[in-house]
Amino acid sequence: MTDMSTRHDTAAPPVKEGGAAPGHRPSGTVSDEAAKKRARLSRRWQRDMRWSPYAFVSPFFLLFAAFGLFPLIYTGWASLHQVELTAPTDMSWVGLRNYTRIFDDDFFWNAARNTLTIGVISTVPQLLMAMGLAHLLNYKLRGSMFYRVAMLAPYATSIAAASLVFVLLFGRDYGMINWALGFVGIDNIDWQNDHWASQFAVSTIVIWRWTGYNALIYLAAMQAIPQDLYESAALDGANRWQQFLHVTLPSLRPTILFTVVVSTIGASQLFGEPLLFDANKGASGGSQHQFQTLGLYLYEQGWVNQHLGRASAIAWTMFLILIVIGLVNYVISRRLRASSSSD
Repeated sequence: MTDMSTRHDTAAPPVKEGGAAPGHRPSGTVSDEAAKKRARLSRRWQRDMRWSPYAFVSPFFLLFAAFGLFPLIYTGWASLHQVELTAPTDMSWVGLRNYTRIFDDDFFWNAARNTLTIGVISTVPQLLMAMGLAHLLNYKLRGSMFYRVAMLAPYATSIAAASLVFVLLFGRDYGMINWALGFVGIDNIDWQNDHWASQFAVSTIVIWRWTGYNALIYLAAMQAIPQDLYESAALDGANRWQQFLHVTLPSLRPTILFTVVVSTIGASQLFGEPLLFDANKGASGGSQHQFQTLGLYLYEQGWVNQHLGRASAIAWTMFLILIVIGLVNYVISRRLRASSSSD
């Protein structure tokens, strides 16, 4: 009797109407928390989609700011000061005097003329040969992949190795070029000291290195030309030479303009080939500065003569020249697009 009378003390309390058993949450609370979690994940996903692309490209901009933008701004500021390489923090304001001294410097104009002549001698034959090689490779040849790789081999070769080989080839007394010219009765040519011969020798290094590279660019552009154009020209009775003149060349006008501009920019920055071709391995570009380019002149002023302010002014002058070349490229390309659309 005693146990029966005390059993109600251990029984569970009655459940209130509309309530829930202890230890269980209402179903509405679970759905609310899941919705909040989904909302948080959605916001995190939106932030990730918005900012992740900037994080992926940020290394480029950081490196560009450190090694591109900062040197550009610093050289622009240094070009307005008299500053030596041995004391780069000691600057004295001179304004535009470094620029005016450049235009009165005969060595600057000599370097500009050499850059122009070497650029013309190297660019024109280079692009013509590249066009011819690309036209040959555009046809189905046995082992065409081997020829394409061989075209790119000079571009992958070190400038130092290529220049040293050409120094041996153009040697005055024991070079292979003079040895070959002796068979046709031509006396030995002093390739490193003669004015035009030295510029021609430097140009051959540039031609050897970049002809295959431009040939592959032309080849890629030729393979993008629709075959219907060639078939229509063949039906009209055009031979291969006429197809090249009236179909291939007009279709390659944007590519030709691109290669001309890139080659011109590269010629204006020519440095390694003339530096290593010099017998004295200096920045003077020969005993009489006969093949000193603007790049060598900048190096001589900044690192040999240690005039950092003048070298900075030369660098900015070259930069302005490249801007002019870019503007000319833009104007010509717009006219080419306008003429092609009108046709």
